[in-house]
Amino acid sequence: MKLRDLIVVFGVILIVLMLIIPLPPILLSILIIINISLALIVLLVTMNMNEPLQFSIFPSLLLLLTLFRLGLNVSTTRSILGKADAGKVIETFGEFVVGGNVIVGLVVFLILIIIQFIVITKGAERVSEVAARFTLDAMPGKQMSIDADLNAGLIDETEARMRRGKIEQEADFYGAMDGASKFVKGDAIASIIIVTINLIFGMIIGMAQLGMGLADASHQFTLLSVGDGLVSQIPALLISTATGVVVTRAASDGNLGQDITRQLTAYPVMLFVAGGGYPPFRVYTNWFSSCFTDRHDSFYWRLPPCQIQF
Repeated sequence: MKLRDLIVVFGVILIVLMLIIPLPPILLSILIIINISLALIVLLVTMNMNEPLQFSIFPSLLLLLTLFRLGLNVSTTRSILGKADAGKVIETFGEFVVGGNVIVGLVVFLILIIIQFIVITKGAERVSEVAARFTLDAMPGKQMSIDADLNAGLIDETEARMRRGKIEQEADFYGAMDGASKFVKGDAIASIIIVTINLIFGMIIGMAQLGMGLADASHQFTLLSVGDGLVSQIPALLISTATGVVVTRAASDGNLGQDITRQLTAYPVMLFVAGGGYPPFRVYTNWFSSCFTDRHDSFYWRLPPCQIQF
């Protein structure tokens, strides 16, 4: 087996171990940083692909990342309830967000849950369902079009085989994305339940077993619970956004950044109008087009004889 194959195998074994073996706080902090970094990498990759099939492994990767995040939740819950400590990363997140006010921390956590669950996840789930349905409905027509081109001699057998394979890959991909979007939805629900468990049972254990007062137990376990929820929801929010980008991405010659820049600046006079510069002036369309030129996917200013007539 190659090294890259072993990395995936060891990653799956690590997920299983996190569900069984208690991990030290310093190792939890390292794994949390890795989790956030992986989510950011996935989001950046989805923003730089030209078509969804370039990231066809995304549904399976989404499942593995969700399991990794849930395994971290189990390990951090075990550490919070057993030791009242879950590492410096969770403690820092909790202190930074809570800032001495427990209610503020809980409100911020709930807002992140609402953004992920209601806004992004719901939309991505619906788009996945529609895309999978339309892709399957369009398969017979695409197959007939390929057969017609092959019979007319416009393409050869190799090209026809490649096109049929791409159609099958699209159907499999969007069908898998329809199911994979449910992982993100379930992860958001699990995060709410886990934070609630950490809060309630943490205060009970703190007062009954660790000898804390009600105020100390409430502050300590609320800080850890909110910190745990944040370090879990931030990568979950990034993955949800990546899911939405993948299922809403149409095939293009450029990545997301290039398409946004090119299409938003396709009508430069509208940018001038939105900036409030149009009403006082009579602006010629060719003036702004000559001043703002698109060349080699990079936008720059040049200085022609620009004319403005008052």
